Amino acid sequence: MAIMEHAYYASFGYQITSFFAASSRYGTPEELKELVDTAHSMGIIVLLDVVHSHASKNSADGLNMFDGTDSCYFHSGPRGTHDLWDSRLFAYSSWEVLRFLLSNIRWWLEEYRFDGFRFDGVTSMLYHHHGMGQGFSGDYSEYFGLQVDEDALTYLMLANHLTHTLYPDSITIAEDVSGMPALCSPISQGGGGFDYRLAMAIPDKWIQLLKEFKDEDWNMGNIVHTLTNRRYLEKCIAYAESHDQALVGDKTLAFWLMDAEMYTNMSVLTPFTPVIDRGIQLHKMIRLITHGLGGEGYLNFMGNEFGHPEWLDFPRKGNNESYHYARRQFHLTDDDLLRYKFLNNFDRDMNRLEERFGWLSAPQAYVSEKHEGNKIIAFERAGLLFIFNFHPSKSYTDYRVGTAFYTFKIVLDSDAAEYGGHQRLDHSTDFFSEAFEHNGRPCSLLVSLIPLLVRSLTLPILTD
Repeated sequence: MAIMEHAYYASFGYQITSFFAASSRYGTPEELKELVDTAHSMGIIVLLDVVHSHASKNSADGLNMFDGTDSCYFHSGPRGTHDLWDSRLFAYSSWEVLRFLLSNIRWWLEEYRFDGFRFDGVTSMLYHHHGMGQGFSGDYSEYFGLQVDEDALTYLMLANHLTHTLYPDSITIAEDVSGMPALCSPISQGGGGFDYRLAMAIPDKWIQLLKEFKDEDWNMGNIVHTLTNRRYLEKCIAYAESHDQALVGDKTLAFWLMDAEMYTNMSVLTPFTPVIDRGIQLHKMIRLITHGLGGEGYLNFMGNEFGHPEWLDFPRKGNNESYHYARRQFHLTDDDLLRYKFLNNFDRDMNRLEERFGWLSAPQAYVSEKHEGNKIIAFERAGLLFIFNFHPSKSYTDYRVGTAFYTFKIVLDSDAAEYGGHQRLDHSTDFFSEAFEHNGRPCSLLVSLIPLLVRSLTLPILTD
């Protein structure tokens, strides 16, 4: 992110002035190439956050007024200005604009060997209203009408065609909040050609729940709907938080959960307080249910893996050009005396478990239970049975859960000691289902569930 050169640091890299230049803030072009090469040597895919949705209105060092008019690369008049972003909007019907932007795509692929792109601001590109003041209910009249900018949509199809033709293994991701149908379908089928879209409603849902609802008022059905609301065969990237949630004026997920107590009660030398205990357990549950149910890819915003506190802010006039919050405190997870290590351990093992079973590449989960009174969510995916107890105070013994599987062992338990839990479950226990239909599943088993506990049970051996 923020690689393409931008004059205004506090724009987070979204007010581009030089589209073919790597930002000088972080080093030289050769050092960026070395970074990409080193990542490739470690088997890491590197994607560039490409901003072709708008451009800085700077005329001295940007594209604006490049030939002395306001219409060289952009629409003339009001159509060429984004009212909220205070930036210029490209005229995608212009032959020269298409040549400029498509050559920019090829430049980053060939010169720096990026493996693909996350396209910023796709919703703004797709519609003449740019998504401003608009809600998207999923009604098809919202997507197919005169409000769609067909020139911009054609450009996105061309950009994806170019990218995948030159480099078939490349990956493209659309930042689209509207849910435009077929955006992630192949161009040969009339789609937009993206490989994935960001599931932007998911992090907004978690922040809304933490801001506006008591734990006992969380709606299980609404959570499941938000996590599974995607079209068949259109892949989504799920995430629990991003920079949009962690910016100044808001807080990180962990800070919403634990707030000021993170300054005083994260030491392992002090006893758990109710706030810290609840926060650590919920933070793990939110990440796992998002990872397991939310999509075909998972995005971790830097620091979310260990519950980064506070928020993110860049130097600007409003904070007296301070760099204090323009940081990530990665040292927190390395301190054995702090509880951040527990959240990081859980993230590590959650991802290792996904590597082992591959639920992100598996078909969508079968949700067998979303019980409002009990606050239980249960689903099956990739041979795993996930059981979540979101009830703030209620535990259950011999709780019946439906399944299509037979034999189980615990493979991930948020209550384990290494994850900051209370170690109330015996991991050596084998679980067996019986041929007793429950919640639409042919079999079921009885389990014990602890308040704010998540357990994943897997089927290591199939039995007839």
